Amino acid sequence: MEKYILSVTVQNNAGVLARVSSLFGRRGYNIDSLTVSATTDPKVSCMSIIVQGDHMVLEQIMKQLAKLEEVMHVVHLEEDSSCCSELVFVKLHTPDVSVRSDIRQLCDLYGARVVDTQESEIIIELSEVPSRIDAFLDVISNFKILEMSRSGVTAIEK
Repeated sequence: MEKYILSVTVQNNAGVLARVSSLFGRRGYNIDSLTVSATTDPKVSCMSIIVQGDHMVLEQIMKQLAKLEEVMHVVHLEEDSSCCSELVFVKLHTPDVSVRSDIRQLCDLYGARVVDTQESEIIIELSEVPSRIDAFLDVISNFKILEMSRSGVTAIEK
């Protein structure tokens, strides 16, 4: 299954987030990531939603979203032809200096930043496109991950 990024422009009304998310639940679709942000107009918000499925699922979701009264615009964004970013924090177990060194080398390679270091733990921050974060997480999965938190994607059409 493929991951799709949807940018949904909505009226900034009470309950609109609940209506959008319940649409997915009623149809049996899962939301991988959902972020909502303000726009320059306080009456309008922008949702970035990540869903998985095939092309038919994408089309169905877009049609269902467009039917909602508060939805003003729905667009499918391609990762390489839009501006999108996600933030991830990863806490890793670092029992010795050699493990820390290996992790720091990977951070340099991926453009990640060490934000905190304790005696046997290190916290890393990476802000990137989702596919690059997935690749980074795949590589560091060889180390003991103690905790991880992803922000969800924020995206805008170029």
